[in-house]
Amino acid sequence: MTVSDMRKRAPLLLLLVVAAVVLLVLRNKGSEGHGSGSGAAATSSSAKATHAEKPAPAPSGSVLVLEAGAPSADNGKTVFSAKWGTGDDELGHERPEEGAPLGPMSLGVDAKGRIVVLDTVNGRLVRRGKDGEPDSVVKIGLLDPQDMALGADGTTAVLDRYADKKVAVYDDTGALVGDLPLVGEGISETGDVTGVFVDGTDVYAEREHGPLVKIGGTNGQPADPRTEIPGRPSRDGLSFLLAGIIDGPAGRVYVAAIDRATETQRFTREIRQPAFVHSIVLLDSDKSGTIYFATQVEQPDGSGAIFLSCLEPQHGVITGSTVLPVNTLPEESFRDFAVLDGGGVVYALRTEQGVSYLHYDCE
Repeated sequence: MTVSDMRKRAPLLLLLVVAAVVLLVLRNKGSEGHGSGSGAAATSSSAKATHAEKPAPAPSGSVLVLEAGAPSADNGKTVFSAKWGTGDDELGHERPEEGAPLGPMSLGVDAKGRIVVLDTVNGRLVRRGKDGEPDSVVKIGLLDPQDMALGADGTTAVLDRYADKKVAVYDDTGALVGDLPLVGEGISETGDVTGVFVDGTDVYAEREHGPLVKIGGTNGQPADPRTEIPGRPSRDGLSFLLAGIIDGPAGRVYVAAIDRATETQRFTREIRQPAFVHSIVLLDSDKSGTIYFATQVEQPDGSGAIFLSCLEPQHGVITGSTVLPVNTLPEESFRDFAVLDGGGVVYALRTEQGVSYLHYDCE
C-alpha cells in the first residue's frame, strides 16, 4: 500500500480504532472497579484537552499507575532565562485591561539543536543555541501568530488562526517561502485548528486535537489534494500518536499508537494518575521513538503540577516519569514543551520577571 493510499484511508482507520476501544470500554466497564468514568471523557477548561472527547481507555491488564510526587524545579537544568521586554535577549509580554494576557506562545528545537521561541508580542522568532546563548532573531509578518513547527530542512511553519488564517513558511534565514491557507478540504473553521506540525517536508494543521490535515509543504506550496492522518506523527517515522482524558477527576488518561506502515493499532495504554487531570500539555516523541506525555493536574492538597511520563514506542510501557512545577500566571500559550531529538524536554516556566527554559529528563 502506498503512503498516498494510507493517508486517504486514515479517517476510516481512526473511526475503526475508536470504535474498537469503545467496545472494550463497554465490555470492561463492570470489572474495572475504580473511578467513575464510563468511557465519556471529562470536559476540560483547556483547549489542549479536547482529545478527551475521543474515549479510548485501554483493556484490563494494561493499566499503569503513577505515584504522586512533589513538583520541583530543582531537577530541571536552566538552559537560559529571558526577561520581559523588546530587546534581542528579551521576550514580549502584555497584560491588557481588556483581552487575554500574552507572552511567548510556542517553542521548538531545530535540527541544529537551537531552541526557537515564538515571541508573539514582538512578532518574531527568537533563536538560542544549545548552550542558551543568543543566536539570531527573525521578524515574521503575521498579525496573530500562535504556534510553530520546525522542519529538518531548516524551515519554520508559523500558524495564525484568527487574523491571517494561514500558516506562513520561513526558511533558515527568515525569508518567507510561502503561505498555506487554512480553510479548505478538512478545515472549514480556522478556530478548530489546534496546532501546526511538520513531518518530513509535509505541513499539517491539527483539527480539534484529532486528525491532522495536510495543508502543504515546507516549499510553501499548498497541498492538492489535501489528505489526513489519524494522529501526530512520531519522530522516528513509525507511528501516529493519540492521547486523551478518560475521566479527569479520577485521573484516568490514555496514550495510543497506530503503526504507520500497517495501519494497525500498536497499543492503547491507560495511565492512572493520583490527581485531577485538567489538561494534556504534551504529546510528542524523540528521534528514537520514545513517547513524551504530560498532563497538568491538581494534586490532593490543591496544588498544581505537571506529570511528565516517557513511554517506550512498541508497547507503551512507562520507562520513567517526573513531576514539574506548573505555570500559574495567566498568559496563554500553545506549547510550553519541546522534545529534544536525543531525548529530554525543554519546558518554559513563566514568572513575573520573565521566562526560564528548563531541561528535564524522565527519571
